[in-house]
Amino acid sequence: MKILVAEDDELMLKMLEFRLRKDGHEVIVTHDGREALAKINELIPDLVITDIMMPYLSGLEIIGAVKKSYPNTMPVIIISGMGQESVVLEAFQLGADDYITKPFSPNELSVRVKRFDKAIIL
Repeated sequence: MKILVAEDDELMLKMLEFRLRKDGHEVIVTHDGREALAKINELIPDLVITDIMMPYLSGLEIIGAVKKSYPNTMPVIIISGMGQESVVLEAFQLGADDYITKPFSPNELSVRVKRFDKAIIL
């Protein structure tokens, strides 16, 4: 599965990339929202994993753009250290498919991603 990861924290980005590649996925890494949106439109990934707070465009803006351009075809998982209920609700209202609060286990990420991998195969 081709997965785009948008994360401005370099250590978190490397951990996500390492784990997803170890699980056998093709990983596209981006460091900000503007770069993420450009790569999404250029490479059409199967899944997007994005942080909420990033430079240029937020994860919420990415969800909105993805769900407008690729409705029902490109799942989005939000990751964030912000545990605020209002942010989580807004992410889901915009169309987020899953939400993971930092810190999280790499195993949890693998399980959540696998759910979407099976959905795409079916």
